[in-house]
Amino acid sequence: MKATIERATLLRALSHVQSVVERRNTIPILSNVLIDAQASGSIRLMATDLDLQIDETISAAVDQAGATTVSAHTLFDIARKLPEGAQVELTAAEGRLTIVAGRARFQLATLPRDDFPVIAEGELPTQFELPAEALKAIIDKTRFAISTEETRYYLNGIFLHVADDGGPAGGQAVLKAAATDGHRLARVTIARPEGAEAMPDVIVPRKCVAELRKLLDEVDASVGVSLSASKIRFDLGQAILTSKLIDGTFPDYSRVIPTANDKLLKLDPKSFMDGVDRVSTIATEKTRAVKMAVDRDKITLSVTSPENGAAAEEVPGEYTSLPLEIGFNSRYLLDILHQIEGDVVEVHLADASAPTLIRENDKSPALYVLMPMRV
Repeated sequence: MKATIERATLLRALSHVQSVVERRNTIPILSNVLIDAQASGSIRLMATDLDLQIDETISAAVDQAGATTVSAHTLFDIARKLPEGAQVELTAAEGRLTIVAGRARFQLATLPRDDFPVIAEGELPTQFELPAEALKAIIDKTRFAISTEETRYYLNGIFLHVADDGGPAGGQAVLKAAATDGHRLARVTIARPEGAEAMPDVIVPRKCVAELRKLLDEVDASVGVSLSASKIRFDLGQAILTSKLIDGTFPDYSRVIPTANDKLLKLDPKSFMDGVDRVSTIATEKTRAVKMAVDRDKITLSVTSPENGAAAEEVPGEYTSLPLEIGFNSRYLLDILHQIEGDVVEVHLADASAPTLIRENDKSPALYVLMPMRV
């Protein structure tokens, strides 16, 4: 194999593929990236951790077609340190990859391409397209609520399912994305894309979500989504991301979305967020509890910490129901408020122990549920 490629092009592609590779591997080939130079004038780079695979094709001057595998992190570090604008020559022969750029020359040990594992996709019967912006919004507004508890593995991802819904999309077929860790729930609803009618319910793993979000920053057009009950593939143009899905059943989260919370509090999300952030400065790392005392058009945020002291701040808001005191984990509350883009946030309350519903308004595609804390 022999090919020449521009440093910037190589570096960008390697930055995508190497982040899939785990730092510690018991199987040596999983530390490697597959480099496949094709006579058509392109190089295909591929990396996998056996659950997630990324495959990216970039243009190059190929003198001799061929393929090899080499340490992904080492090659990425070399490309990063090469001078800007350099032409990088890659030559593979006799168990070695030689990298030449200007006066720099490296030789890396390789492993045979035939040992490189590829995720067998099988049939992916459900296929549809989503605008990159819509996919970004789905991820950004839900992924903070993904559980990191390995014991509840079925919560370690974003749940995607289709439904017939009278909600924000106005009585039409919708695609819903939800994530929860048992303390908070985030859900986004969009119109169901064409082709997703018979889609199975799937849980996209956290690592796949993180890698997909990074790749989406470089995509303007639509993303092709293909899936079965066990695999999902995202076609982002130059890059293709394939992942196994979480084999588990996501709980019926609709049961925890309150429908009868009759106490409505309207706030400016920015001043509310700043107030919560300020008073939580003295909250202990363990509880992070902030108390909200809600009275007519007056909301008092307070934190009392035996070690650190006390803090309180009043924030403006609209409220006409009976007074109420309720406590929340300040970090969970801030995570939700960061997602609010409008000038008003609605907090639908019931009592101090019931789940609280938070959203911009009843037309908003995103809604959040937060469990209160004792304070």
